[in-house]
Amino acid sequence: MPSEYSLPVVLEKIYENQLALEAALMELVLLTEHQGNEAIGENARCALERIGENAGFIKQGLARLIAKEQDL
Repeated sequence: MPSEYSLPVVLEKIYENQLALEAALMELVLLTEHQGNEAIGENARCALERIGENAGFIKQGLARLIAKEQDL
């Protein structure tokens, strides 16, 4: 069982924050686009795309860190 503040646990919390920020940004994008600001919405969607691309990488790295810590 990992300690409360082990690296994998802390990184998992950061990852959860990233997902929450992604969801909040999407809500703002939808509102912005609904108000007719498509250019701003498109710029924000580019940022969301990058977040999504990185999410898989981060999740895989977390899985490897957790597996390594459990082997110790």
